[in-house]
Amino acid sequence: MSDALHIVCPHCDAVNRIPSARLDETPRCGKCHQLLFTGHPVELNASKFRQQITRNDIPVLVDFWAPWCGPCRMVAPGVELATRELAGRLKAVKVNVDEAPGVSARFGVQGIPTLLVLRDGQPVARQVGALPAARPAPLCGATGSWRGWRPSPRPTSGSRSSTWNGRHR
Repeated sequence: MSDALHIVCPHCDAVNRIPSARLDETPRCGKCHQLLFTGHPVELNASKFRQQITRNDIPVLVDFWAPWCGPCRMVAPGVELATRELAGRLKAVKVNVDEAPGVSARFGVQGIPTLLVLRDGQPVARQVGALPAARPAPLCGATGSWRGWRPSPRPTSGSRSSTWNGRHR
């Protein structure tokens, strides 16, 4: 069963082994029997963040946001759309920067909204600022390659790494 992927349940945090061929079949958690892909981003606090990010074998889109942030509310429909359209190939989570400042500091989030794509707990792409609602969904192809995103450089003090299609913001 070498093609099995580890997927963390958004309800009970149990790690499930799912054959990659069955990811599109709406898999359920072996422990709590809830859907593993709900079609909505999972809201995480600091205590659940590590388990949800490091134990998933699929890319994780992290939306760093705050309820008072207008551009964050503009980005939310695009994140919801990506979550629905890419279920089984992408997991989306939301982190409230006011409730989990340590998580946002760990990834160098200095402005919101910030979208990060993580693989094996490490950032592979970053977008700072609002995108049009339909923009995040086509970022990932069927193979999991992210189109339109450029890899995040390692953050250095004072650097701003937000590129979209080669244009700096």
